[in-house]
This record gives sequence, C-alpha cells and structure tokens, in this order.
Amino acid sequence: MEDKDIIALYWERSERAIEETDIKYGKLCRSLSMGIVDDRRDSEEVINDSWLAVWNTLPPQWPKFFKAYVCRIVKNLSLKRFTHNHALKRKCMYEQSLEELNDCAGRGAAIDDAVMKEDLVKVVNRFLGELSDNNRDIFLERYWFAGSLEEIGERHGISKKTASMRLSRIREQLRKYLRKEGYDI
Repeated sequence: MEDKDIIALYWERSERAIEETDIKYGKLCRSLSMGIVDDRRDSEEVINDSWLAVWNTLPPQWPKFFKAYVCRIVKNLSLKRFTHNHALKRKCMYEQSLEELNDCAGRGAAIDDAVMKEDLVKVVNRFLGELSDNNRDIFLERYWFAGSLEEIGERHGISKKTASMRLSRIREQLRKYLRKEGYDI
C-alpha cells in the first residue's frame, strides 16, 4: 500500500492504518529499535508505543515522507528507552555506532550534544550529499538506523569486513570534512 493511502487511513481513524504501517515498515522499525535498545521485549514495547504515537499525531499532520516520520518516532522512543535502561552491561549497536562517530566530532565533544547543534547538522548533511548513493546508504544504515555490520553487509552484498572498512573510510572522510569546515578534531 502506498504511504499516502496509509496516511489517509489514519485520517479516517481506521485501525487498519496501524496494520498497514506494521506490514510496510514493521521490520525496519523493529530492526531500528533493536539496534538501540538491544532487548526484544523493550523493542516490541517501543514499536507499540510508536504506532500509538503515529495514531495520535495523524491527523493533524500529513507527513511528506511517511517512512522517515515513522522511523523518527521509533528512534526517539527507542532512545528514551535506551536512556532509561542505560545500565545495560553489554553495549548495543547504538552505543557502538556513537563511539565510532565520537572521533569525528572533536575532542571532548559528546556526539549526543553535537548532533543537536544546527550548524553541525547542516555540515554533516552537506557531507552526506557529496557521498555516493551507496556510501550514503551504508553510513545512514549504520549511524541513523543503528544497523549491525552483518545487516549492512547482507543488504549491500558485501562482507562484514568490507562494510566495516568502508565505514572506516567514510568516517575518515567525515573527519577531514569537519576539519575543513572549522571543527576542532
């Protein structure tokens, strides 16, 4: 079903809207949430809360990019759950991906704080716009969707090691780009 049709179901207050959202984006959203909270039960709870949040915000909103809208809600709720459960002993995908990016943000900068700064977001978006489609997809799958190296490799037909190496090179490019833009690395 097309996104506009799913959104229309929300506007009609049809419960089928949630079912269609789950059919179309459930797997992606569960993967995103699991990469952050690293617990199946918590992830399912986040997904249920996310569907409720989408239900409560449509209407009045009519998002232009429904997939991004849904993923943003899932990610934000997953991050809230992650913060709540931060006492986990084992690092989840989200923590690992943040550690990888911390080196690019500059000495002493917490990436959680830096990402909120509007200027840095614009600089990173410009950087992403200069990457090839494939490299941009790999970067976003790792650092926005918190995908594992195995998942990224499978989706792109490359090995885990190749995915890791490519991400390492992209991070180095980002580090140089940020330095060129005046960020202390």
